[in-house]
Amino acid sequence: MSLAPSPSSTMKAPRGKIPLPIITTLICVIAFIALLYTERLNFLSSNSILKVKSCSRRDAFKKNQSKGLMLCYLTDDRIEDNDESLIDDRFDFDPEECNVANGKWVFNSSLEPLYTDRSCTYLDRQVSCVKNGRPDTNYRHWEWQPEDCTLPSFSPELALKKLRGKRLLFVGDSLQRGQWQSFVCLVESIIPEDQKSMKSGRSHSVFKAKEYNATIEFYWAPFLVESNTDLKIIADPKKRILKVDSVAKHAKNWMGVDILVFNTYVWWMSGLKIKSLWGSFANGEEGYEELEASVAYRIGLKTWANWVDSTVNPNKTRVFFTTMSPTHQRSADWNHKGGIKCFNDTKPVTKKGHWGTGSDKQIMKVVADVVERMKVPVSVINVTQISEYRVDAHTSVYTETGGKLLTDEQKADPLHHADCIHWCLPGVPDTWNQILLANL
Repeated sequence: MSLAPSPSSTMKAPRGKIPLPIITTLICVIAFIALLYTERLNFLSSNSILKVKSCSRRDAFKKNQSKGLMLCYLTDDRIEDNDESLIDDRFDFDPEECNVANGKWVFNSSLEPLYTDRSCTYLDRQVSCVKNGRPDTNYRHWEWQPEDCTLPSFSPELALKKLRGKRLLFVGDSLQRGQWQSFVCLVESIIPEDQKSMKSGRSHSVFKAKEYNATIEFYWAPFLVESNTDLKIIADPKKRILKVDSVAKHAKNWMGVDILVFNTYVWWMSGLKIKSLWGSFANGEEGYEELEASVAYRIGLKTWANWVDSTVNPNKTRVFFTTMSPTHQRSADWNHKGGIKCFNDTKPVTKKGHWGTGSDKQIMKVVADVVERMKVPVSVINVTQISEYRVDAHTSVYTETGGKLLTDEQKADPLHHADCIHWCLPGVPDTWNQILLANL
């Protein structure tokens, strides 16, 4: 029997070595897995593969309006949940979409007003608080920040450009006069001395920017409708009588104006019933009837609205209505125990939605009801809520009364002499005009 070795026994592969084709295949597989893993990490850690548009509050607002559902993804610069940029993801101001009354006052130490009560010679002494001895100036460094949109800063250049060849007229009481003076002071510093002028009258005052052929005017009509206290002021509210169905005497001065800004509130709030006339009374002023303030206000505002609807051409004239400016006569409203009205308050109220007794919700509703039914579009500048927080910004004891500055004795008696109705300038009315210009 032959004992020769078989072919299989002579062709054994050396131990410990893997064939080259298998090694090549393994390397390719490992490389492919590593590549997939790397790409997966990149996908999770960045937007290098998938770019997703970030959501703004404008989008959220629209979805909320339509009761829709919205899913938002963050771009790479907004990964962290606590990133402050999320708070500031606000859309550009749009009066149709932004609820400007919803927001907060933010302190900005670097914020400097565009004027001071020393640099602007057009301010009444009544509102020149620092000039009158107010020691603190922090009230001038708060800026209003709406929650959903960015409110553009007031630009004097833009304001004058918007007003070129136009008349802007503020109509109302002393608070409206404050807004007018604020607007004048906000723009006048960029106008050369020989290109501006002021003509002051008992009821009608006109600031002129000659280079722009523009005027910024104020007309005194504290009730808008006619009354026996329009020019010769009757201090005793019990003796005041309003002709609630007549506006013609005042309105003849509102003709031909390009931008009308109306306001009336605080003169209606005497706490008494208002002696009102309408129609034809045989006994003249003796034929008045006493009406609740909100009732008289509604009749008077409807008279104003009828004039606007029957007279104003909306293609040529824009009409605005500034809501009520709150008063701060009761420190308990903002939980300042032991406080005396607004005296010595140096910071705004921080409680969201604060609403004190100095703002009448019935009057607010009257404005909304009347304006809603008007044919001519009226833009409502809602300053009430934002001003409610600013208990720190009134003239307080740094003002005048009867044409004279308060004496030291009067300043020491804020309960009887602190003015918690009017505002220091520069101050809160500058923000009102900031909103007005944004609407323009």
